[in-house]
Order: sequence, then C-alpha cells, then structure tokens
Amino acid sequence: MAEKPPSFTVSDRRKFTQDGDLRDESTTSEATTSAPTAVGEEPAPEPRLVTPPSAIEEEAVQAEEEEPIPEPTAQESAEQHAAYQQSSQDIDTMLRQANPGMGASAAVTMEHIIQSMYISAVVAMGGATEPGQKPRIDIIGARQSIDMLAVLQEKTKGNLTEKEQRLLQNALFELRMMFLEITNAIAQQAQKPPKGTR
Repeated sequence: MAEKPPSFTVSDRRKFTQDGDLRDESTTSEATTSAPTAVGEEPAPEPRLVTPPSAIEEEAVQAEEEEPIPEPTAQESAEQHAAYQQSSQDIDTMLRQANPGMGASAAVTMEHIIQSMYISAVVAMGGATEPGQKPRIDIIGARQSIDMLAVLQEKTKGNLTEKEQRLLQNALFELRMMFLEITNAIAQQAQKPPKGTR
C-alpha cells in the first residue's frame, strides 16, 4: 500500500499588509498544499483548520489555571534577609583577603540609586561614546530610566533628605533636557529629504 502524500496548511496571520495597512480579519489568506498523488490514487483529505480561541478566552483559561503566588511569612523574610547579609559578608571577606588593601564596601544609599539610574539614562543617550565613534542611542531605554526616576520621586515624596531631593530633582531636569534635545534632533532629521533626492 502506497503512503499518503503529506499535506500542510499555510496561514498568513500577519496583522498588517505589505503597505502597512491593518489587515481585515476576514481576508487573511490560507492555502493548503498537498503533494501530487499517483495515478489512480485518491487525493488526501483536506486538513481541517481549527480556529484558536480568542485572546479573551485564552486569558480566562490562564487566569483559572494560575494559582496566586503565596507571600513569604515574616519569619521566612527575616531568614532570607539574614542569609543574604551573611552571604554578602562572606563575599566581602573573600574580596578583602584577595585584595589586602581594599576597604569595606560602602552601604547602598538613595544617592547611589539615583546616580545609577542617571548613568544608565546618560549611557542610553550616547553619553559614554568613545571619541571618534558614532554614538549608539537607545532612546526607549533612556526614557525608561528617566521614567523610573520619576516614579522614585513620586513614591518617596516627603521621605527624602533635602540633599537627596535636590539630587533627584537635578538629575531628572538634566536627563529630560538631554532627552528633548535628542528627540528634537531625531524629528528634524526625519523631516529632511534623503540625500541625492530633490
């Protein structure tokens, strides 16, 4: 008995046409291809397409299947914190043994957090580019770092020292100015016609 030729279904599930227009749900193309049959053989039956459940149905199914993540108890949190502190001390001890001149590591402060996010945003806007190299700009990453600083400012309102508040406010001001300069330059560049066309 001869084997049945394989068949497969190709479904175009792209949301947009090649012109960038939103594709109508009813016009998605589907093509079934099957291998040619030998003389006298019946063609293989057409595969039946199964319509997947809608996104809403899938979310409902997932919500039923997911169990809420239990929160750690106060004792578990305390034990985890103590283990973390001990591990950090062990690493500091090993580092000092390997580097005898090294001092104790400084505790993380709010100033460190602000400076870390500030530097991340500056690097994303091309601030760490080597001289002579073209800057690589990650405008979305920069915006995310700036937005995180803004959330930090909002959530810590009234809980920062005057120095911390001033540092955070200045960092946000400088980063937003840099962001505006870059996005304005990008917008101006986009409006210029390509070179060689008039």
